[in-house]
Amino acid sequence: MVMTRNLILSDPKSPFAEAFRALRTNLQFTSIDKKVKSILITSSLPNEGKSTIVKNLAYSVALTGNKVVVIDGDLRNPTVHKSFNLPNNRGLTNLLIDEGDYEAYLNVDNSYDNLHILTSGPLPPNPTELLGSNKMKKLISLIRENYDYLFIDSPPVVSVTDAVVLAPVVDGVILVVHAGKTEIEAASRAKEILESVKANILGVVLNRVKESRNGYYYYYYYYGDHKSQSKKRRKR
Repeated sequence: MVMTRNLILSDPKSPFAEAFRALRTNLQFTSIDKKVKSILITSSLPNEGKSTIVKNLAYSVALTGNKVVVIDGDLRNPTVHKSFNLPNNRGLTNLLIDEGDYEAYLNVDNSYDNLHILTSGPLPPNPTELLGSNKMKKLISLIRENYDYLFIDSPPVVSVTDAVVLAPVVDGVILVVHAGKTEIEAASRAKEILESVKANILGVVLNRVKESRNGYYYYYYYYGDHKSQSKKRRKR
């Protein structure tokens, strides 16, 4: 089972952990006028580091005492259960089809009892229809009422329409971009698609940037349409 790195817990003083704390702070500043609680995290294309961002941002927010829920909304290629080392025999798809109490499907994280995870469950033949259903909207609303933050890991925007049906329902969207891999055209297309459904784009995380300059590695995490940035460095 492949697991994404738990940067927040394994090395809390690292530049990576500091970057996620900066991302958390910037996220909190977006809630001054309107509370942003439900957040969709997506990318333009596959394999841009979205799962790592979801996991470590959730840990960073939970670390402050907030009640957090992570939902795996990728019903085509789910990875949240792998990230948190959880079984995936039941989850979101079971809940949307069978209904019932959503809290019975939540997994409590071993590190923080205020962090809960809803895995994808069995892959359905109709993921877009399930994610765009009234049951999904009701689930997001219920979790939003009872928890401080909800993070939804969704499929890439350009590849399929799953993220598009969820984007207008949540309070905001974070777009993950892989430095040196994501083409400008793909990122621009993702932004256009999200804007076409009137999604509230909170910002962009530029992931996996590494430069060697004067004996240092530099890591940049941009947030809020590049209005603020976190630059971290570490000696070689």
